[in-house]
Amino acid sequence: TKGSFVNKLIILPIIFLLNYFLPDLIKYVLIAGGLYLAYEGVEKIIWYFFHRKHQQKAAGKTADKPLTLVSEKEKIKSAIITDFILSVEIIIIALSTVTGEDLPIQIITVSVIAIIATIGVYGLVALIVRMDDLGLKLVEKSDNKGVMAKFGEMLIKLLPLVIKSLGVIGTIALLLVSGEIFLHQIDYFHHLLESLPAIVRQVIFSLAMGGIVFVIIAVIKKVIESVTGKNK
Repeated sequence: TKGSFVNKLIILPIIFLLNYFLPDLIKYVLIAGGLYLAYEGVEKIIWYFFHRKHQQKAAGKTADKPLTLVSEKEKIKSAIITDFILSVEIIIIALSTVTGEDLPIQIITVSVIAIIATIGVYGLVALIVRMDDLGLKLVEKSDNKGVMAKFGEMLIKLLPLVIKSLGVIGTIALLLVSGEIFLHQIDYFHHLLESLPAIVRQVIFSLAMGGIVFVIIAVIKKVIESVTGKNK
């Protein structure tokens, strides 16, 4: 939570300065953020269907702890970047709702929205992560008897399921948020596939744009690997 607050403290003045001196650039910042979110969503889907089982088998066969640590570091790095990008998107969208107001009103409104969003999201995450601790305390206090003990056991068993479901919900959210950005910020998408529901269009646009970015990044990585491999 502290890191997210720091992110917003950095982002807020930058966004206000951009909005004042280069307002047209805000649109492209939104689109760039949307591309990253779409890429993250597509990458998670591809990993789940094509790399998850392979990685689990590799982890079961090896005792190479540094490999696990690298994987965890990559996940943390990805989460931090995603949080930063989402923070930028939230602040810009919040700012767009008060564009016609005086600067003090804009600053107060956007700052309050940023703080509420941070506390709400991370407060909920903190409660979810502590579900098993709460369940264990209920079991201990009830001496593992009665309704409270059963409720505590249920909380402990539910935590892994909730964590897994959050991964799915988070991926869907990335696709919907980025799709919404593409739908409203890129003129080409305004009237494309109009017969479909908005939510379907958002997912399609997000998957398409995220897929393009994924392929580009994969090609760049391959080129870098081949060049560095030859140099060695």
